[in-house]
Amino acid sequence: MLIIPAVDIKGGKCVRLEQGAMDRETVFSEHPEQMALQWERKGAKKLHLVDLDGAVAGRPVNKKAIQGITERLSIPVELGGGIRSLDAIEEYIDLGIHEVIIGSAAYKDPDLVRAACERFPGRIVVGIDARDEHVAVQGWTESTNVSAVEMAKGFEGVGVTSLIYTDIARDGMKSGPNIESIKSFVRATSLPVIAAGGISSVKDIEELVGLQGDGLRGIIIGRALYDGIIDLKHILHVVNNKKM
Repeated sequence: MLIIPAVDIKGGKCVRLEQGAMDRETVFSEHPEQMALQWERKGAKKLHLVDLDGAVAGRPVNKKAIQGITERLSIPVELGGGIRSLDAIEEYIDLGIHEVIIGSAAYKDPDLVRAACERFPGRIVVGIDARDEHVAVQGWTESTNVSAVEMAKGFEGVGVTSLIYTDIARDGMKSGPNIESIKSFVRATSLPVIAAGGISSVKDIEELVGLQGDGLRGIIIGRALYDGIIDLKHILHVVNNKKM
């Protein structure tokens, strides 16, 4: 089970949002690359990176900060936010991004995902952000009538490496993940799933680790790490030694 720290970038800074609201941010570092290096030094094997401004603008925005991270880290970095074209994907891969996450564009243009999987095999992840188990897009500002499970099933067998399932209502709130929602989602798709949103305690991680057999492959942790509620070194040691 991968434990993946999140670094969200807004205005060139490392921030965390509450429920994806761009006006409800907490700045944790003026230098995102230093925060990313901190997580690598504490043992992270992968980093989750989000261009928050890009997610809203629909185009890459924080490329300078992103490049600053990829140039310094040796672990794989996955990136999402504002990726709407094959050219943008190629540009990020050329910057050193290991996996590119297609979110809103996957909902609006599924053919882009299929083309990307063909052109960049093994490098494409689909991000499914859900509010009340229905897909939300455009940096979580627009809700849809499509269920998260329905969207997931549409990408089975096309070459997507994994799905990232984020429960928007829990994200950044430290209220605990919606375990039942995640369990239902993981069991409904044949693709590997990475869960995000609301993870705030060792108990939350224990429950999610229990879903490995159902297809859960990773857990993204954000606010709880930044607030010191979860210690990355400790949780990696516990997970790696299977003491849960």
